[in-house]
Amino acid sequence: MTVLQQRTASDRADLGRVARGGVLNLAGAGYAGLAGFGVTWLVARGLAPADAGRFFASTAAFTVAVTVAKLGTPTGLVYWPARLRDRPHLLRPMLRAALSPVAVAAVLIAAGLWATGRLGPLVVFLPLAALTDALLAATRGFRKPRPTVLYDKLLRPTLQLGALGLAVWLAGGSPGVFTVAWAWAYLPVFFLAWRALPTLPPTGPSDPIAGPFWRFTAPRALASVAQQALQRVDVILLAALVSFTQAAYYAVAGRFVIVGQLANQALAYSVQPQLAELLAAGDRPAARALYQSATGWVILLSWPVYLLAAVFAPLYLHLFGPQYRAAGGVVVILAGAMMVGSGCGMVDSVLAMAGRTSWNLLNVLAALGVNIGVDLVLIPRFGALGAACGLAAAVLTNNLVPLAQLGWGLGLHPFGRGTLWAGLLTSTCFGAVPVGSVALFGRGLPGLAVALGAGGTLYGLGCWRLRRPLALPTGSVARLRGLIRSLRRKV
Repeated sequence: MTVLQQRTASDRADLGRVARGGVLNLAGAGYAGLAGFGVTWLVARGLAPADAGRFFASTAAFTVAVTVAKLGTPTGLVYWPARLRDRPHLLRPMLRAALSPVAVAAVLIAAGLWATGRLGPLVVFLPLAALTDALLAATRGFRKPRPTVLYDKLLRPTLQLGALGLAVWLAGGSPGVFTVAWAWAYLPVFFLAWRALPTLPPTGPSDPIAGPFWRFTAPRALASVAQQALQRVDVILLAALVSFTQAAYYAVAGRFVIVGQLANQALAYSVQPQLAELLAAGDRPAARALYQSATGWVILLSWPVYLLAAVFAPLYLHLFGPQYRAAGGVVVILAGAMMVGSGCGMVDSVLAMAGRTSWNLLNVLAALGVNIGVDLVLIPRFGALGAACGLAAAVLTNNLVPLAQLGWGLGLHPFGRGTLWAGLLTSTCFGAVPVGSVALFGRGLPGLAVALGAGGTLYGLGCWRLRRPLALPTGSVARLRGLIRSLRRKV
C-alpha cells in the first residue's frame, strides 16, 4: 500500500470514528431538543405570558452566570488532553489546575448573587452546574463522549421535564417553583459526571502545566461568556426594556434555534478531539477534510429545522398557545440568520482547536457589541422583532468574520463538494417542497404532513444516493447487505 493510500484509508477511518461519535451525540442532542421543546411548552402552557417571561429571564441570567463561573475551561479541558497524550503524568495536574478555580469562582458568584437577592434559590445550583459542565468537558477530552450524552443530554432533560410536569400539576402558576424544578437536576448529574472521570496516571516529575493551560483558556473564558450572552441577552433586555410578556414571545419563538444548534454542538463534541490532534500534528489537509465533512453533516441536520420553522411559523407557535402566534416574524428572521451560521460550520471550534482563542475572543466580543447595539436601538420600538434583528446581526458577525480568518490565516474553509450537496438537498426537500405544499394545502397540519412526507422521502433518497460525497457512514449498510445475501443463499 502506498503512502497516499495509507493516508486515505486513515482519513476515512478518522471520519468514520467521528461520524460514529457524532451519531451518538446527535441521538442525545435530538432527545435534548425534544425535551427542550417540552420544557418550553410546559412553561408556556403552565404560566401566564408575563410569568413565563420571568422564568425565561431568570434561567437566562442563571445560564450566563454559570458560564462566567466556568472560566472558559470546557474548551481547555478538550484541547489539553489531546496535547498531553505523550505526557500522561501531566493529566492529573492539568485537571486540578482547571477545576479548582472553577469551584472557587462558582461559589463566590453564587454568594454574591445570594447577597444581592438576585436569582433567588437558583443560586444554590450554580456551583453544581458549573462543575458539571467542566467535568463533562474533561470526559470528552479523554475521548469518552458517552457521559455527556447519557447525563447531560438524556438524564438532565428527563429530570427537568418530570419536575416541571409535577410543578404544573401541583403548583400551577408559581414561577419560583418552576425555576427550582428546572435547576434541581444538576445535583444528581454532578455526582455522575464526577464518577465518569477516567483513572489518571500518577503525577510524576513534571513541567508546570497551570500556566500554559490558563494562557490558552483565559481568552476563551471571556469569549465563552460573550458567546452565552449572545444567546441569552435578548431575553434579559426585553424583560428590562419592554415587558416580561415580550420576553416570553421571543423565548418561545426562538426555541427552534436551540434545536438546530444542538446538531452543531453534538458534532463539535465529537470532532474537537480529532481536530485538535490533526492541527497539533500540522495535518492541514486532513483537518480541512474533517471540517468540510462535519459542516455538511451540520447542514443536513439543522437546515430542515430552520426551513420548516420558517415556512410553518404560525403552526409552530400555536403549539405554545394562540397568544404566541404574534411572533411569526421573529421565527423567519432567526431562521434565515441561523442557516447562514450553520452553513459556516463550527468556525469557533476550529479556531479554538487551532490555538487561536484570542481570535475567538475578539470575534465574539464584536458580535456581542453588535447584538447589544442593535437591541438598544430596535427593542424599545419593535419589541421581540427588534431583538430578533439584533441576534441575526450578531450571528452573521460571529460566523462570517471567523470564516474569513480561517481562510486567510489557516487555509481552512467549510465549502467542499459535500457541503454544497448538503445545502442543495436540504433547500430542495425542506424549502421548495414545503413552499409548494403550502400553496396547495395551506399552512395547517395537512400542508405540514404533505411537506414532511414528500420532503422527507426525497431527503432520505438523496442522502442515500449522495452518501459518498456527503461522507455518511456506510458500514452498517454494508453489514446489512451481507446479512441479506447470506439469508438468500440459505433460502
